[in-house]
Amino acid sequence: MTASGLDAGIQLAKMCRALGHPARVAIVRYLEACGRACPAGEIVAQVPLSQSAVSRHLRVLTDAGLLRAQAAPPRVLYRLDESALEGFRRSAAAL
Repeated sequence: MTASGLDAGIQLAKMCRALGHPARVAIVRYLEACGRACPAGEIVAQVPLSQSAVSRHLRVLTDAGLLRAQAAPPRVLYRLDESALEGFRRSAAAL
């Protein structure tokens, strides 16, 4: 396996871990259906979790590269990174 193949494997594993919780899958599905950047409060309204729990899940998804966070004071908007999600789909399908 080449170094780039290992790097791709590491990134795929990171995304799989991020999607390993049903709340994070629900967040990704909501943002994909929404098709725009959304504030955390709007996302909280979509999942039966506290604001702090949703914030932690958003952080995991952002750290994995699946979401992009954009400051829009006084809040942060979250958007699905379509290219990262498509890359995840391709990598997972190639297994």
